[in-house]
Formats: sequence, C-alpha cells, structure tokens
Amino acid sequence: MPKASLATESPAKGDVFPLEGEIDLHISPAVAISLQEIIARKPERLLVDLTRVSYVDSSALAVLIDAMQKVKKYGGFFGVVGMQESVRSIFEIARLDQVFRLFPTVEAADAAT
Repeated sequence: MPKASLATESPAKGDVFPLEGEIDLHISPAVAISLQEIIARKPERLLVDLTRVSYVDSSALAVLIDAMQKVKKYGGFFGVVGMQESVRSIFEIARLDQVFRLFPTVEAADAAT
C-alpha cells in the first residue's frame, strides 16, 4: 500500500520527507497536505526522498512543483533525493530534471547544502 510519512532530520539541516510506493492521483492530495504542514514551519531546507517510490504521475509532479515554489518563495532550499530509474525517466521526459535540485542520497544533499 503506498503511503507518505515524515521523518525529521537534524534541525540544522532541515526536514526530510520520505515517500514510498506509487504516488498518483489517489495519494497526491495526502502528500500535498503533509508538505503544506512542513512548509508552514518554513524549514531552512526540505528534501523529498523518493528512494522507495516506484512511480509518480502528473499529479505528484504538480505537488512537488508547488512545494518547491513555496519553499523558494520564503528563501528555503528544496531538493529531491534518491530517485529510482523509473521515476528519474519521468522527471527527464517532463524536463523537470532541469528544474529540481536532484541528489542521489540525503548525504549528497548534505554535502551540497
């Protein structure tokens, strides 16, 4: 069963939001609500961890774009980490690999931010 869950990393680095399963039209609204709750706290950095996500559809991409725009608006850092190849190809087809800051792991994002 696909699900969204939140784990908080060290406060100095910000929040990591791990997702798993297939993020589609049925799951995206819950993901959007969770991201809105995190963004309301205005973390310095927000990373969405897609390591365990096997599929995203256009509704999931829209939620991620909206979250990125909101984080950038207040001056925070938004990144996406750990994409499986199937998800990466969806980002590439939509040319979102040129829009998002993408990292292979949370540790790689730590080193870059």
